Amino acid sequence: MRLSAEAAQQFSDDLQILNHPIRMQILDILGRSAGQVCVCDLEAALPVKQPTVSHHLKLLREAGLIDCERQGLWAYYFVQREALAALRARIAGQLDALG
Repeated sequence: MRLSAEAAQQFSDDLQILNHPIRMQILDILGRSAGQVCVCDLEAALPVKQPTVSHHLKLLREAGLIDCERQGLWAYYFVQREALAALRARIAGQLDALG
C-alpha cells in the first residue's frame, strides 16, 4: 500500500518535532524525571539561553508531548507519556511500512 499524502505529512511532522538536539535533550530530561521539572532547572541543564529553551518548550507543548503547571513564579514541565508513546508507535509503524 502506498503512503498517502496525509500519512507522509504526519510522518514528516512527527520526525520534525524530534529533529532538534535541544528538543531531544528536553525530552530526555523530562522523561527521566519521576515528576515535574522546574523551567529553571531545564535552563541550567541546557547549553542555550532562556529564550531558546522557551521556544523549544513551546513547540513540544504545541505537539502535545509535554505540558506544564505554574507554581508561583515558576513553570514545572512534565512529559505527556501517552502522547510520546503514540508518537513512538506512529514513527515505528511508518518505518516498518517503508521496508
